[in-house]
Amino acid sequence: MRTLMIAFRPAAAQKTAMEIPTYADLAQATRRMFIRDLVLAASIGVYAHEHASRQRVRINVELAVRDEGMPNVSRAAVGADDLTRVVDYEVIVNNIRAIVTAGHIQLVETLAERLAESCLKDARIRRVLVRVEKLDVFADAAAVGVEIERRNI
Repeated sequence: MRTLMIAFRPAAAQKTAMEIPTYADLAQATRRMFIRDLVLAASIGVYAHEHASRQRVRINVELAVRDEGMPNVSRAAVGADDLTRVVDYEVIVNNIRAIVTAGHIQLVETLAERLAESCLKDARIRRVLVRVEKLDVFADAAAVGVEIERRNI
């Protein structure tokens, strides 16, 4: 479980963290959407042997999505049962696949940034947390990678 550590942040950072939650939050009218453990073959890496063949990457994406028109009440109202009122996770997954297969990327950091940028094109997405892990780099490590957080302002 992820814990938000606000107590150690300056007052300005506390306000920002509170304005854009890292979880589903009724007061902020957001829901938490996630894609977990999407494993794809990617052409990624700076070394020559990494250019020669694809390697497995695991991608996790967590989104704080604005709940349009949801009043601040003690419980969320049930919205219309209509895909157009929510962020479609199939669209997000297909965008991730397209970015990963578009061509060689040298750094996991670059891949994470591209994925975050793609997600944030939807203005309803307030915050995105992206983790990219290379799974087959070291025999004695489950994974190496990076995690980034980006926000729509």
